[in-house]
Amino acid sequence: MAKRPAEDTHTETNALKSGERPLHVEGEEDEEFEDEFEDEYESEDEILEAGVDGRPDEEREAEERRDAMDVDQQTFIPGRNQLEKGQTLSPDASAYDMLHSLSTTWPCLSFDIIKDSLGDNRKSYPATIYAVTGTQADGRRSNDNELMIIKMSGLSRMDRERDEESDDDDDDDENTEPILETKSIALSSTTNRIRVHQVPPSDSSKPPTTLTATMTEDASVLIHNITPHLSSFDNPGTVITPQQSKPVTVLRMHRTEGYALDWSPLFPQGKLLTGDNDGKIFVTTCGDGGKWTADTRPFTGHQGSVEDLQWSPSERNVFASASSDGTVKIWDVRSKSRKPQISVQVSTADVNVLSWSHQNAFLLATGADDGQWAVWDLRQWKPSSAEAPAPTPKPVASFNFHKEQITSVEWHPTDDSIVAVAAGDNTLTLWDLAVELDDEESRDTADVKDVPPQLLFVHYMETVKECHWHPQIPGVVMGTGAGGFGVFKTISV
Repeated sequence: MAKRPAEDTHTETNALKSGERPLHVEGEEDEEFEDEFEDEYESEDEILEAGVDGRPDEEREAEERRDAMDVDQQTFIPGRNQLEKGQTLSPDASAYDMLHSLSTTWPCLSFDIIKDSLGDNRKSYPATIYAVTGTQADGRRSNDNELMIIKMSGLSRMDRERDEESDDDDDDDENTEPILETKSIALSSTTNRIRVHQVPPSDSSKPPTTLTATMTEDASVLIHNITPHLSSFDNPGTVITPQQSKPVTVLRMHRTEGYALDWSPLFPQGKLLTGDNDGKIFVTTCGDGGKWTADTRPFTGHQGSVEDLQWSPSERNVFASASSDGTVKIWDVRSKSRKPQISVQVSTADVNVLSWSHQNAFLLATGADDGQWAVWDLRQWKPSSAEAPAPTPKPVASFNFHKEQITSVEWHPTDDSIVAVAAGDNTLTLWDLAVELDDEESRDTADVKDVPPQLLFVHYMETVKECHWHPQIPGVVMGTGAGGFGVFKTISV
């Protein structure tokens, strides 16, 4: 901090010894001492506060910070507000309990989180996450594509001041450096969608068998057993043979590529749904001896591409499909006609994604190309017929906060009111449907117009395509986009 040089004094005085005071000489006329700084300061206290340039230090330092970086204090909402040239966004560290990011050589626009043996309801740090993803290499470099098995460890919480009574050793453990480990399996085509399924072990001393299903751009569906790859992370020196990296089966019943894929949670050995751009849906089942059988008779009924599929969390033979024709259909695999049991027009735009609540199996969330996402009560959906068309139900909740297409939607695994939504406006948002708006309450949230009170959090993520909650670490969300992966936990969930 620069200081002003002391002003030169032209009148010299005799030095006084310590403790001496100037004496008053009798006969001399009493004169008032003239303070050359009288106009500037009125008291000693004011001198202490004024600082080097006549202003309090706090005021001057605040101005220096503003001059160093021009910060816009107004609320900025990605997708609504535009950055000016030279501006960048940075996360507010105080809003996160954990925040990490990682990049890959090629974009990975689909992934899934793998359940591990580290325990449920984990709240301690550092955190460890296992995941699987597939790359989208440039067309000329298609042979560079790979299926990647990922282990992220040492994921520490945000570095903020600890409680004075906290244990120093615990703090050191929580502030570790993140570590990324990967195992790869070569693929000859880009990955459109990838999902994980775990087969329970017959012996409790063994890990579950972890299977991945990968839908690729060449219309194939590859099923891999990645159990050896996962085990190698925690067993140094493990050698993975070329045979272990080969798919256990390749499904080729689709004639066009697709993006819809889901494993049944109620069929332990493995039951897979796949849908393509021709509007066809196939079911593949793993039978005795690990033999995979694809039913060659497709389920048909959509007039557009099948964008997403999901099995019912409570009904073994029921699944839902979302399509570019704007409908969501409910199916029963036992139907000999291979036709939907219920069909509802939920949007005038493409319906890109859907998610079935695991807490309330009658709730289904959908996301469309127009940026709108909604929640539906399936108890209001009725089968229709030519004689008696079913009335079009209304959603129990609907939001048009996002101004670009919805690319992912997923219910919280344990909270029946929390939903994560990803959209093409570079945002990953968290919502709490339990929040209600009173009639007398303003519809402006935090003095910002058109922001629903159910909106809990907005996380910026470049071209985000997919998001998932971690099933074992409460509140942790992982997302992927053109800029790489992000893992975070907010203080609000």
